[in-house]
Amino acid sequence: MNEQFRIAHKLGLMFLPETVLPEDVKSWAIDQLNAKSPALGIKRIARMAKIVPTEWPKSVQPNLLERDNMFSLYKYNKKREEMGLAGFTSKAATRENERTNTLGVLDELKFAQRNVYGEDQLKLRFTAFWANHFTTGNIWDNQNHIGHAIDEAILANLNGNFSHMLYKMTTHSSMLAYLDNCWSCGENSENAYWAKKDGFQAGLNDNLGRELLELHTVSPTAKYTELDIKNAANVLAGWGVWPGRITGDDELLSTEQRHKKLLEMGGTINSWDFFKKTHAEPGTKKVLGKVIPAGKGGLKQLTDFLGSHEHTIDYISFKLAQHFVNDNPTKQDVDYIKKAWKGGNGDLVQIHTAVIERAISSKEPKFQWPMTWLFQVIRLSGATYFEGWDELEEYNRGVMHARNIFKELGQSFWHERQPNGYPLDKNEWLSGEMFERRIRFADAIYSGGNPTSTPDEIMDRIGANESTRSLVNNFTRQKDKFIALMCSPEIMGLENA
Repeated sequence: MNEQFRIAHKLGLMFLPETVLPEDVKSWAIDQLNAKSPALGIKRIARMAKIVPTEWPKSVQPNLLERDNMFSLYKYNKKREEMGLAGFTSKAATRENERTNTLGVLDELKFAQRNVYGEDQLKLRFTAFWANHFTTGNIWDNQNHIGHAIDEAILANLNGNFSHMLYKMTTHSSMLAYLDNCWSCGENSENAYWAKKDGFQAGLNDNLGRELLELHTVSPTAKYTELDIKNAANVLAGWGVWPGRITGDDELLSTEQRHKKLLEMGGTINSWDFFKKTHAEPGTKKVLGKVIPAGKGGLKQLTDFLGSHEHTIDYISFKLAQHFVNDNPTKQDVDYIKKAWKGGNGDLVQIHTAVIERAISSKEPKFQWPMTWLFQVIRLSGATYFEGWDELEEYNRGVMHARNIFKELGQSFWHERQPNGYPLDKNEWLSGEMFERRIRFADAIYSGGNPTSTPDEIMDRIGANESTRSLVNNFTRQKDKFIALMCSPEIMGLENA
């Protein structure tokens, strides 16, 4: 594989057929970190015409508060359906409620289209890495929030500081819901006092506090204690009740009424920055020796401390090297990234630049995640595989939703998964079943995606190695050659390019 495609394969999503290849691919890769990142996609598939991606309209990209309000209405309508109220029990009413007020399917399509048509392919790859690091899943009230977290807490902050991204993800409703922080309250909080007095249970949930230390920052190598976890959870107590879940029974409040109630409770009308004072644990807390003050500002001090901690730098530098350089990165690989992290005080552009430089210098192959492989196959071939945003309700076209595609591949950021995310090394993905799925999807892309490039044209453009050419040329039918090429060790990242 020629150097342009080797780097685009290892660090990005591959070049589209019409893209002019950069002469200085290393400079191109680093420049990608500052590329503009519009959400590109298509409104409808034009089978007989060239696809011209455009930016997603604002009307299908609601902000977080709008998402909260939409999901509140969805839940209210579901209650009316369960009660058997007229006008809410039919399949049409159920479907209309889902279509109008839930956003998971739309967000997954946006993610797919963005990765297929985006001109910022390296930023999108780093976005996927961090979305996996800060794992959330579609549980409880979360389906309207995951897409917003990926776009606004991660992608929008790739040019900032790690500690800032950590804070934004920790305080995002997607994370707060996923790790059960929304109703957590300090043991000595006002809410705990009145709940106990009234005979109700209310207390601390340490799930987010635990994962903040174990998975998002320092890792167990920091030798934190159960008391550190408890204190981190107490710092987090009060965070997480967004406008749609103020009291649990206020789904039909107007936006203005909800804002008024939020302000009365001592919060803000920004659902991303809501802190319920009555749930907060009074007094200072100590986490890994760091004294954290009481109140809303304590969490920012904690994430700043953890985000620059030596063990955090060690742990995440290894993860970055393992994901982008090779499955078994050397000490030199990891140290190179650590040096950039420390030198730039957590500046993500400097960290990612170091990752790029190390990945380029390493000639070891890197096996690609199922979703990354899928996007690369579509881009390499010039295929059109995902529906347009105006086509989500059209089921007679024979094209699966992005949601179903990701589930079938065994990898989706929108579905229930463990808090430690998807594995970074190839051993977890090298099963006969997973390989068979790639064969089926390569077949589907060729048969239904109308690729604009033939297998021979793709091999010539990327400079495929001799073993790949030999494998592909064992077949005579174009479809078989396409499947063999896209499922070859070279394209999947199992052998040197």
